[in-house]
Amino acid sequence: MSFTALHRALGVGPGPLTDELLDAAVAAGVVETSDLDWKSELPPAKGLPQTDFPKDVAAMANSGGGVIVFGVREAQKAATGRVDVGEFDETYERSLRSAAITAISPPVFGLKVHRLGTERNRAFVVEVPAGVDGPHLIYRNEYFGAPVRNDSETVWMKERQIEAMYRARFEERRHATEALDALFADASAGRDTAMRAWLIAVAHPRVPRFQDRLSQDGARVVLSKAEQLALLYAGRGGIHPLESVDRHNPRPGLRRWVTVNTATGERAVWKESWASIHHDGSVTLAAAVGGHRMSGDGYFGGWQVQASAIECAIADLMALVRATAEATDNDECDLRVGIKWTGEQPLTILTRDNFGDLYDCVSTPLHHFTPVETTVNAAESDLDFYWHVHDLAQDCVNQGGVSNVQMIQPPAREDQT
Repeated sequence: MSFTALHRALGVGPGPLTDELLDAAVAAGVVETSDLDWKSELPPAKGLPQTDFPKDVAAMANSGGGVIVFGVREAQKAATGRVDVGEFDETYERSLRSAAITAISPPVFGLKVHRLGTERNRAFVVEVPAGVDGPHLIYRNEYFGAPVRNDSETVWMKERQIEAMYRARFEERRHATEALDALFADASAGRDTAMRAWLIAVAHPRVPRFQDRLSQDGARVVLSKAEQLALLYAGRGGIHPLESVDRHNPRPGLRRWVTVNTATGERAVWKESWASIHHDGSVTLAAAVGGHRMSGDGYFGGWQVQASAIECAIADLMALVRATAEATDNDECDLRVGIKWTGEQPLTILTRDNFGDLYDCVSTPLHHFTPVETTVNAAESDLDFYWHVHDLAQDCVNQGGVSNVQMIQPPAREDQT
C-alpha cells in the first residue's frame, strides 16, 4: 500500500500504484509538485550514473520523498498524455537501484519501482523514500552539490540549507540511538542475567510509518513468515527462540503485540524466549542463550553460550525484521544485538570442531559483550539480506573468539563466483 503524490492529487486514499491511477492523473492534468516529477523518456541504461537520474533521485530524497513517473508528456508542468517508454527488464531495474547507491552520497536505499501499462502504453514509476541521511550529494568530476526540489523545479541547495540538513541528520541519529536504548532496556528488564546469559536484540525503523495498527491476525502472519524465514537462514539443529514463544496467540501490549514464552517446566525452562512486534515496525527478541542443555540431564553453565544459539537467535531476529518491515511498509532499520551476563564467570562462546564436538579452546573470555549495531535495508533482495544475517551473526561470534558461523550459510553472490 502506498500514499503518493498521485493519490493525494486525485483525492484517493492509500492504495497500490496502478495503470488506472496514472490514467486518471493524466486525464486530470495533474501538475508537477515537489514530490511528483513527470518524465517522457527513461534514462539510457548505458552510463546511467552520468545521466540526470541520480540528481532527480537525490533531489526527491532531500525533499521528503516522492515519485518520478516515466512515460508522461507535460506542458507547463501539467500532464498532457501518456508516452510508451519501451522495453525495460529486471536488469534495468537493478541498474536504477545501483545508480541510486553508487552515484549518490550517502546512498539512497529503498527505491520502489512499478511497471504500469501494456505494450504501446508502458510507464515506469520510481518511488523515492525520504532521505534519512541528508543531504544526499551528487558528484560530477571534482565538484559536488546537493539537489533539492523547489516546487516543480530541481535546484541546488545553498550553504545554509546544507548546514541545516546536516544538523537534522545528527539530530535524527541521536533520536535513533535513544529509540534503540529504550527498546534494549525494555527487552532486558527482568532477565535473570546473574544466572544465565541472555541475548537481547532490537530493531527500529529509521523512518517509522505510522499506519493502521497491525491486527492480531496480521501479527500472526508476520510471526508465521518469520518462523519460515528463520529456518531458511539457519536451518534446524539449533535452538530457535521463535519456536519457544506463543506465535499463534500474540497478546496486546503497549503499542505492540507480545509473544510470551512457552518454554516452561523443569525440562524446558532453559529455552525461555520472548518477542514483540511494535506498531511502528520495531521488533524485540530476548532469549536465554546460556545454560542450555548439554546432554541427557546435563546443562552448560550460565556463562557458557553455544555459537549455534547465537546464530539461531540472529536468524530469528532478522526474520522478524524482514517480515515486520514488509507488513508495516518500512525499509531501513537500525539494529542492536547484545548478550547480557552479570555473573562472576567470564562469558564463554562455545563452537564445534571438525568432528562436531563442542569445545572452547578458541574462546576469548568476555567480561563484557559489546553490543553490535548495524543498519539494514529490509526491502533489499533476498540474497543481499541473507548476507546481512550472516555478517551480523559473524560479528557477534567473532567477539567471543570464534572465527566463522556454521549454520548460516547463504549461497555465494554472483559477483563472488
